Amino acid sequence: MRGITLCLVLLLTACAHSPTPLQALPNQAREAAAFNLNGRIAVKHQAARHSGGVRWQHQVMRDEVLLQGPLGITGARIVSDANMASLEQGGKIYQARDVETLMQNVLGWSLPLPVLQHWLQGRADAVIPAEIERDAQGRITLLQQAGWQVRYLRYADEQPDSLPSRITLTHDDLFIQLFIDEWEFNPQ
Repeated sequence: MRGITLCLVLLLTACAHSPTPLQALPNQAREAAAFNLNGRIAVKHQAARHSGGVRWQHQVMRDEVLLQGPLGITGARIVSDANMASLEQGGKIYQARDVETLMQNVLGWSLPLPVLQHWLQGRADAVIPAEIERDAQGRITLLQQAGWQVRYLRYADEQPDSLPSRITLTHDDLFIQLFIDEWEFNPQ
């Protein structure tokens, strides 16, 4: 099983390509925009490794994240809003007050969705103190915020407002690689 997972991670790395923004928006307009994101994720937590697809539908008051297995089958569906978070996995539905607690309790690891929406767009959350390193175009290359280290390994192109296409996130014993294949802003 580990061999298959390692091969999938290597395949994901080899197949990474630039995102295709369906509706490009300047950085200022992206901050409050709803978006859909399609990509791939590889998670290493303690001795366990997982990889597959990720689909995220972000709206101002609601998020829905699908974590898919290597063959595209949904492994977990996470829905959160200001009042509640739910996670559906294997026909069971789990609930908690916030998404991070829920993911930690059910999956054993969590993503900080409230700040991750900013990080995935190549910016820090303006409310939380951060340490930032930038490249010659002014894009973030390293971000340390909320106990996480976020490395931006690739952007869609060389433009200063380009969207990230490959990101790694590290927090304690959790290592996540995200490959963003497609963005859509202000979906209907």
